Amino acid sequence: MKVLMLNGSPRAGGNTTIALNEMDQIFKAEGVETEIVRVGNQAIRGCIACGYCAKNGKCAFDDEVNRLAPVFEESDGLVVASPVYYASANATLIACLDRLFYSTGFDKTMKVGASVAVARRGGCSATYDELNKYFGISGMPIAASQYWNSVHGREKGEASQDAEGLQTVRALTRNMVFLMKSIALGKEKYGLPEQEPRVATHFIR
Repeated sequence: MKVLMLNGSPRAGGNTTIALNEMDQIFKAEGVETEIVRVGNQAIRGCIACGYCAKNGKCAFDDEVNRLAPVFEESDGLVVASPVYYASANATLIACLDRLFYSTGFDKTMKVGASVAVARRGGCSATYDELNKYFGISGMPIAASQYWNSVHGREKGEASQDAEGLQTVRALTRNMVFLMKSIALGKEKYGLPEQEPRVATHFIR
């Protein structure tokens, strides 16, 4: 099994990295392959709704988003972690996720998603909700933990002192592994859920 882990922080080795590394140790102990990619420091612009991806199967901007697409496709799960800016995720990460989810046509049903928010104090729950919306619209079960997935720390390295936050992401990781393994067994025995043809109801007719 494989999990793609996106680090939305522009800072190398910061508190978001500490949270992801804590998860990475559990994934490795459970025999899950991981790839951690820091996108928060990259020049990733937002979607311009040009429609190029619908015709060509990839985004018009040939940057990290197009490189991540096949990795995401072959992965069983996706972890998205971000520092909190104004009760929201890093804007570069959001631009990446907008384009990554929109420009990829492969079926994401039953890939497991998990999000982690890192902050000095407030805004974690809003960021957590924001990130989970990508999974909810894509048929991706959302892994939960013993608390909302937040880790606290302001200065570089302070997250290592948040014992509850780190325990929360460890529990999240174990739950995510269980979900991925259970879904893999379910797909073998039952296949994926039946999908109806998509219906798009526009409110202006």
